[in-house]
Amino acid sequence: MATENLPIRFQELLQLQSVGINPSSVSFSNLSMESEKFICVRDQAGPQTAVVIVDVQNPRQPLRLPMTGDSALMNPQSKVIALRAGNHLQIFNIEMKSKMKSYAMTVPVAFWKWISVNTLAIVTADAVYHWSMEGNSEPVKLFERHATLEQTQIINYKVDPTEKWCILIGIAAQGDGRVSGQMQLYSVEKKVSQPLEGHAAAFSSMQLEGAARASTFFSFALKSANASKLHVIEVDAAPAASADSSYQPFTKKTVDIYFPPEAANDFPVAMQISPKHHIIYLVTKFGYVHLYDLQTAALIYMNRISAETIFVTAIHEATGGILGVNRKGQVLLVSVDENTIIPYVTKTLGNYDLAIQLASRCAFPGADSLFTDQFSRLFSQMKYQEAAKVVADSPGGFLRTPQTVARFQSVPPVPGQASALLLYLRVLLEKGRLNVYESLALARLVVSGRKDLLEKWLKEDKLECSEELGDMVREVDPTLALSIYLRANVPNKVISCFADTGAYDKIVIYAKKVGYTPDYHYLIQNLVMQNPAGALNFAQLLVASEDAASMIDVSSVVDIFIQRGMVQEATSLLLDVCSGDREEHGELETRALEINLMAAPQVAEAMFAKGVFSHYDRARVAPLCEKAGLMQRALEHYSELPDIKRCLANTSMMSPDFVVGFFATMVPEWGLECMRELLSNNLRGNLALVVQVATTHTEHYSVASIVELFESYRSNEGVFYYLASIVNTTEDGDLVFKYIESGSKMGQFEEVKRVCRESNVFDAEKVKAYLMEAKLSDQLPLIIVCDRFDFVSDLTRYLHSNNLSKLIEVYVQKVNPMRLPQVVGALLDVDCSEEFIRNLIISVRMCPVEQLVEEVEKRSRLKMLLPWLEARVQEGSQEAGVHNALAKIHVDANNNAENFLLNNAFYDSLSVGKYCETRDPHLAFVAYKRGQCDLELVEVTNKNQLFKSQARYLVERQNAELWAHVLVETNEYRRQVIDQVVSTALPESHNPDEVSSTVKAFMNATLPHELIELLEKIVLENSEFSGNKNLQNLLILTAIRADKSRVMDYVNRLDNYDASDIAAIAVSQDLFEEAFTILRKFKHHVAAVEVLLDQMDDLERAKEYAERVGEKDVWSKLARAQLDHNEPQAAIASYIQADDASHYHAVVSVVHSVGCYGDVVKYLQMARKKVKESFMDTELVYALAKDDQLAAMEEFISAPTSANIANVGDRVYEESMFEAAKILFNNISSWGRLASTLVQLQQYQAAVDAARKANSVKTYKEINVACVNAKEFRLAQICGLNIIVQADELEFIIKHYEGLGYTSELIALMESGLGLERAHMGIFTELGILYSKYREEKLMEHVKLFHARLNISRLIRQCEQAHQWSALCYLYVQYNEHDNAALVMINHPTEAWDHINFKDVIVKVSNIDIFYKAISAYLEYQPSLLCDLLIVLTPRVDHTRVVSVMRKAQQLPLVKSYLAAVQQHNISAVNEAMHDLMIEEEDYKGLRTSIDSFDAYDNIALAHTLEKHELLEFRRIAAYLYKKNGRWAQSVALSKQDHLYKDAMTTAADSKDREVAETLLKFFVENKSKECFAACLFTCYDLLKPDVVMEMAWRAGYTDMAMPYMIQVMREYTGKVDALEAERSKAVEAAKAAEEEQRTMENQYPVQPASFIPMPMTASYAAPDMNSGYYPHPSMMGNGNNMPYPGSFQ
Repeated sequence: MATENLPIRFQELLQLQSVGINPSSVSFSNLSMESEKFICVRDQAGPQTAVVIVDVQNPRQPLRLPMTGDSALMNPQSKVIALRAGNHLQIFNIEMKSKMKSYAMTVPVAFWKWISVNTLAIVTADAVYHWSMEGNSEPVKLFERHATLEQTQIINYKVDPTEKWCILIGIAAQGDGRVSGQMQLYSVEKKVSQPLEGHAAAFSSMQLEGAARASTFFSFALKSANASKLHVIEVDAAPAASADSSYQPFTKKTVDIYFPPEAANDFPVAMQISPKHHIIYLVTKFGYVHLYDLQTAALIYMNRISAETIFVTAIHEATGGILGVNRKGQVLLVSVDENTIIPYVTKTLGNYDLAIQLASRCAFPGADSLFTDQFSRLFSQMKYQEAAKVVADSPGGFLRTPQTVARFQSVPPVPGQASALLLYLRVLLEKGRLNVYESLALARLVVSGRKDLLEKWLKEDKLECSEELGDMVREVDPTLALSIYLRANVPNKVISCFADTGAYDKIVIYAKKVGYTPDYHYLIQNLVMQNPAGALNFAQLLVASEDAASMIDVSSVVDIFIQRGMVQEATSLLLDVCSGDREEHGELETRALEINLMAAPQVAEAMFAKGVFSHYDRARVAPLCEKAGLMQRALEHYSELPDIKRCLANTSMMSPDFVVGFFATMVPEWGLECMRELLSNNLRGNLALVVQVATTHTEHYSVASIVELFESYRSNEGVFYYLASIVNTTEDGDLVFKYIESGSKMGQFEEVKRVCRESNVFDAEKVKAYLMEAKLSDQLPLIIVCDRFDFVSDLTRYLHSNNLSKLIEVYVQKVNPMRLPQVVGALLDVDCSEEFIRNLIISVRMCPVEQLVEEVEKRSRLKMLLPWLEARVQEGSQEAGVHNALAKIHVDANNNAENFLLNNAFYDSLSVGKYCETRDPHLAFVAYKRGQCDLELVEVTNKNQLFKSQARYLVERQNAELWAHVLVETNEYRRQVIDQVVSTALPESHNPDEVSSTVKAFMNATLPHELIELLEKIVLENSEFSGNKNLQNLLILTAIRADKSRVMDYVNRLDNYDASDIAAIAVSQDLFEEAFTILRKFKHHVAAVEVLLDQMDDLERAKEYAERVGEKDVWSKLARAQLDHNEPQAAIASYIQADDASHYHAVVSVVHSVGCYGDVVKYLQMARKKVKESFMDTELVYALAKDDQLAAMEEFISAPTSANIANVGDRVYEESMFEAAKILFNNISSWGRLASTLVQLQQYQAAVDAARKANSVKTYKEINVACVNAKEFRLAQICGLNIIVQADELEFIIKHYEGLGYTSELIALMESGLGLERAHMGIFTELGILYSKYREEKLMEHVKLFHARLNISRLIRQCEQAHQWSALCYLYVQYNEHDNAALVMINHPTEAWDHINFKDVIVKVSNIDIFYKAISAYLEYQPSLLCDLLIVLTPRVDHTRVVSVMRKAQQLPLVKSYLAAVQQHNISAVNEAMHDLMIEEEDYKGLRTSIDSFDAYDNIALAHTLEKHELLEFRRIAAYLYKKNGRWAQSVALSKQDHLYKDAMTTAADSKDREVAETLLKFFVENKSKECFAACLFTCYDLLKPDVVMEMAWRAGYTDMAMPYMIQVMREYTGKVDALEAERSKAVEAAKAAEEEQRTMENQYPVQPASFIPMPMTASYAAPDMNSGYYPHPSMMGNGNNMPYPGSFQ
């Protein structure tokens, strides 16, 4: 909220509580503000701690992060946060969500702070460290803390902008209530510390007048017992800028700091120095702010801005002020009011020097008159240098005008001294930069002889460049002038300089940069004649620019080049223009090709080769290519089939690769037609080319059509060579067959073999049939096909039938030995000799034995292989197939087969077993058992009833999966197998693993009864496994689950099992007696009694068992059960028997429920001997209280005890046992609860005393309510004063008092609270509301006294409801709601209006409509003061609307003075209103002045009004208006009507209209006015024709009056004729001289031959003939071998 007429602005930016910050979190330890950007708060919201980051620019969206730690600091600029938890420091990037750095300090951190964007300062108990955020560096120790800061709390640490100076600040409380401050100033460069006494300090940088650089200033404030001082010291002094500068060293400044009497204990807590204004902001603990000037240490302003302590501050860069946060969570902004500070310093402080200094340094407004007066005074005293400094320091340079320059220039020079102007300019140069007028004045002094100084100042940017300065310098140095023009942005002069120096390449760049467009065609045309190469470069530069189309027409430029015969240059330009190959360049591309096809075909070929153009007219270019002999290019450009055929007839002139590529561009029908044409013309010559075309473009032309084409010409070669290119990739079997067929016919057997071997797509049956029919000389293709596609039998029969047995041997020996079984089978089928077959088998060493055995076995010829098999065994063969065959032969021959099967290790058990199943099941069992073929063995034994063998195998095998397979429920043979296992296999076994696996299998198969049967066989019958503990456990457990009737028998008979586990399982199966028997048998007494209690619920039996056993643990279990059954006396007796005090919690709980506190006292007294615990003592105290043994209770609590007396007190209080509660609360000094208890006992005075000791708001509230209800208002007020200082509790007090109707007592309470030290805004505000409701006469006084401490918005609402308009208006003004204040005055003038106040308010309103409401109100109530109001509103009102309002009210004369004041704005409505008033008052002089001064009005309407006026002067003004608006005839007519002939003649002359002049002249003749006739000839001399004048004068007899006119006319005509004659003579002489020069030129340079003259082409221009000396563009030249320019077009 800005404070009117004060030098500061003060406003509340934010209330932290409004954005969700807990008020208790707003403290020095939880809140930090490192800069104006962010406020960082450690907020405790319930049990969770979070870090809240408030963006000051966008506070309504705070960022809440779930982070914990002791402290959090936001980086001053970026979203980087530093967290400290204990001694562990971490830096996080919030936007990147990543940790940047972390470090664990070895010593506790006392204070830390960001001192720059990249550096953290860390203060420990002993030293100060700097930790850089960059890299992986660790904190670096900077200096050690001084001894004077040992017992202080560190509150701040700062460094100067250069980080060369550091200050550490701490405070400490003294015994006398004073807070002392200690500081340590440290120099980084000198590494020296200096202890200082002070509370707040800051560094700043400021450049003094005449200094070479900025100096570093150190300011600090202290308050000691004797004095309060502010010191300003220059710690880093800057040298003087020059020897003759006005530099004065800074001297230390010390001033007293004023503290008001009511703030005697106040002291500084923060200091900030504005870098924008160099003003020191000093903030104190009591919320005062002091403003001092840094340079003079002068006090500017002091006031209290906060009732709460501002504990953190930061610079607000935008305003140059400071931000601060107080303990209430208010974020406050204090800054200098730039508009009022200078008037305040001059009027209030009377310090004009300070005002001038502030205005000069900070450009504050309001000091113009001071500077003007000082300048005039110094100038009049001839102190020109001091006057120049005043001009240089003037705010905004308002004194640096042409008049000031002229004033210094007018000072006469003194011999031997520098002129006043030079002194003035020198001072300005020292200060900075000269403006336009000063630069011109300085240039005039030095441009002639000291050009170097001018260059130096321009280089240092000391002069402001202008066109006039450039013109002045151009005569001396064009280059320097160009620099000036460039800086002054004078495009036409810059381009003129570029043109003069030949720097054409810079013209485009500059013109584009400044947005200036010169005539480029004119520049190029001139350049072509002077420098053709330069013209080309310039044109290329133009077309290369982005906006080339707007600068030049390329066609016109090409025409210029062609006209001069510069074809090469034209081509180069076109290439540059069309380099992007865009569609819009099609015409230019066509022209470029036409030029070069006719002039240099090789250049055109290079263009085609590089493909630089693609959008040209191909139809126009194609014939030119054919004529130039570029057949390939012509073929590319033709689009009709006859043209293409004609060009293809010349294939010898084309590259085969090109022809092949060209066929890809044609449609298939045209392509086939062209290939047919080529074959028809020359089959042999063109076959290879056609094959190449067909091979390359197979996908373009269908394969079938190409094959058909070759077949139509019966060309096997064509078919073969064409198909050779696709046979490896085709999926068409017919094509592969044709390829094999044509290859066979051509004798290409190797290729046929390859295709037969590699291809998979042909029809094997068809190829086999063809090869068999063809009976080729080489049968290998047939062998390959039959081998690949399994035609071995057909091949064998074919070769055997054709007596090619040798080929059979070759096939099985060399081609594919693996096919031997099929060959042998086929030979056996055709009854080939056995000898041949045996020899064939023996000749093949590697063949698949199993297949061979299978083929022979199928034909019952297995014994034929016996010799071969035995030979293989003798050779050491271990192949399973060999041994399988031998096994089968032994089985069939019954030749000791079982022995072979048992001893042979190489046969396949599964194969041989299958073979034996139908021959001998026992042999199959042997084979399967040897190979562990489990499933097959089970199947064969089941099928053949071999269950005993199967059972023995299962026990020996120990395979869980096999057991599961056999014992599955669906196995119909399971019972037989189990019987054999139980009766035979398992009793025979002596292997524990076999027994274990068998038992586990029965368990897994879920066969409990069978398992019991099995276990009884093992355990109960005498065997070596009878005493096995696991088997006994298993037997009992199985019985528990499957047959509970056997459990008790097993329990009694067995004695080697796990009793505890078995008992637990028995309990889970409801076998409680069995479990109890087990536990009793094994003497587990505690577990046994638990079964009796928990499962059997038999307390009597348990008690008998406990008496019989006599164990304490058993008694303890029994006691607990009795307690659970609500038998506390029995339970206590049992606990005593058990000597157990461990369950006192449960005992106490049960006793509370039944209320036998006498018994529990005895138990607790016994238990205290064994257990020392607070709970026990607490319950004992409670039991004594409940038993009304208050004396015993008081005696007990007086002795040392660990009882929680507060808890007992709360409990008895809740149960209304107030006497007991009073004793308890008094014992522990719980004053708050004691006070509540005393209230219940109606002892109010004692309750107030207790509340004072408690010092709790909650207690005060309770006592206050009780006292008010009891009408003890004096005691209630004592409590109330302690409540209302808490802003949150104020509403409670007010509602309570008002609800009971005690308003007078409430107002007295609030009035008493005003004088409290902790009085806050709420007290003042609520008191104002109470005055508004109940004591209206006191309201205005209260508002005026305490408006700065009121919550004005709340009081405004109350005053509106109560219709207290005067107070409401005052509050609106203080709240800066001037709109509402003005409306209140307008709507309620009798109560709230005051003219002076209204004027002050109305100028500040923002709603313009209020102005006009005010005008209407003044018209109604105060018309005499309306003009005064309008004068005030002049800058803001719509004058047209004001005039409209006054016209409607018919009160224009009332505001005449206002209209006269605003007429300077030249507003139509105002002008017309003034005209109406002047006409009404017959003030023709004023009207004429207004018409001449202002032109915003309807001239013609005014003229129509005035021409009918009865006064001559007004009619004359009407004629004047007609004249101004060009209505010459009406003006002249009106003047003639009033006989104002002079005006009429002047108007006619001004009209420049001959007809008007002649009409007026004729009027004078008709009215016989000779004198007017002669005067008109003189006045309208230029408009009148001599013949008309002479005729009129002759007819009227006025020849003598017209003679002077005629003499003048004849004199002028004679002069004009003489001038024309002289010009004609000069023209004739010039023509003769030109003709003579032409003859001379023709004689020296004869006319060139016709071949050099460019001939016109069809489209544009033709290039010169190749023999005329033309050379192609350099970029199109080749590399020396006459090839067209490879790589020239990029």
